[in-house]
Amino acid sequence: MATRQATITVPDIGNFSEVEIIDILVQPGDSVSAEDALITLESDKATMDIPSPFSGTVKELLISEGSHVSQGVPIIIMETREESENLEEESQSAPQPDSSPPPSADSDDNKERDADEDHSPPPAMLKRRPPPTLPPPGQKAGVSTPHASPSVRKFARELGADLNGIRGTGTKGRILKHDIENFIRTSLSQESHPGEATHSGKGIPQIPEVDFSQFGEIETSPLSRIKKLSGPHLHRAWLNVPHVTHHDEVDVTEMEAFRRSLKDEAGQQNLRITPLLFVIKSLVAAMKTFPIFNASLARDGESLIIKHYFHIGIAVDTPNGLVVPVLRDVDRKSIFELAEELGNLSGRARDGKLSPADLQGGCMSISSLGGIGGSAFTPIINVPEVAILGVTRSRMQPIWNGDAFQPRLMMPLDLSYDHRVIDGAEAARFMSHLLTTLSDPRRLLL
Repeated sequence: MATRQATITVPDIGNFSEVEIIDILVQPGDSVSAEDALITLESDKATMDIPSPFSGTVKELLISEGSHVSQGVPIIIMETREESENLEEESQSAPQPDSSPPPSADSDDNKERDADEDHSPPPAMLKRRPPPTLPPPGQKAGVSTPHASPSVRKFARELGADLNGIRGTGTKGRILKHDIENFIRTSLSQESHPGEATHSGKGIPQIPEVDFSQFGEIETSPLSRIKKLSGPHLHRAWLNVPHVTHHDEVDVTEMEAFRRSLKDEAGQQNLRITPLLFVIKSLVAAMKTFPIFNASLARDGESLIIKHYFHIGIAVDTPNGLVVPVLRDVDRKSIFELAEELGNLSGRARDGKLSPADLQGGCMSISSLGGIGGSAFTPIINVPEVAILGVTRSRMQPIWNGDAFQPRLMMPLDLSYDHRVIDGAEAARFMSHLLTTLSDPRRLLL
């Protein structure tokens, strides 16, 4: 059979772009089979392996660990002995690397690139770590690509500088190496003066660094990848959204009795019916009555985007941190169907096998601590959603019925909402509807 070469590209990975390559699983010369993992991508709390579309031998790697890719970007050249006229289609052919002759030596861009190559950084800059306040390099949504040569981009990645925040002094605004060096020097200067505004532009003073070793023995432990990714998202949400939290509790005695009555039937299908499933269904019923909770604030801040679908994000505790996979079309599914889907999603979340699509499209999220404890907390809104529901452990309490105290099972609920979109009175009415439905699940049939 004739030997052929084909280029493997990044397949459809949802609405994500510039996704980081965290691991390359093959090297030139390796033999791989169809569906063998080639590289691992990580984006926004999710990791995903890119499989080989066919068997063959790795000829050349077109990417490196730490680089960022999007759908259609070539990653590997594969040599195969399989005869197939559709080989190029199976490998998801994409535009090949530009083979046109290089620009003439006297072009402006070439001159600047040569100047960049000769501009080596000061020794002190190479030895010193960039400040922790610098954002990671990469393309920002809605921002045009900075004008810089490949060598300058590499230099910026090595120093942790974001080209989107640097003003170029070269021709047509091209960013040069000395622009990056000046940017780093300025950032380091701000770092040494905690009282000044940070690089984030929020005007928030930095927390002074403390040498804890002077007080006793210490140990430094790195954050997990998920926490490194979710931390800036939560920080951004807390800074930009005026959070208000409404605390309440609901009598779920009748709901719990109904749930227990389903135990045998669910067991026959290897399903586990939890109180959270009833919370999910009741939440959607309340969102239908109060559509403002199923909305997102438009970018201009002057209008609302009302959604006519009901996808609910469920916070799942994993060994590496919290992730929020999304249950889709909750309004169209039964308690038993949701139990099966939630069990599947939670298992894949704990195993780190969620795809980017599993984390997208949520209308409202639920953060449940019911299996752990607590009586109340303030969950942070998962923007661009406008509200999030917190659930804590139910407990028996003596409740006065007008004649005597009776033992009732009470579930605490905490609703955090975006005060730019939702008023306190609307939140109170929403919670009242939710509590009424949860206290008597038969209302879900109305």
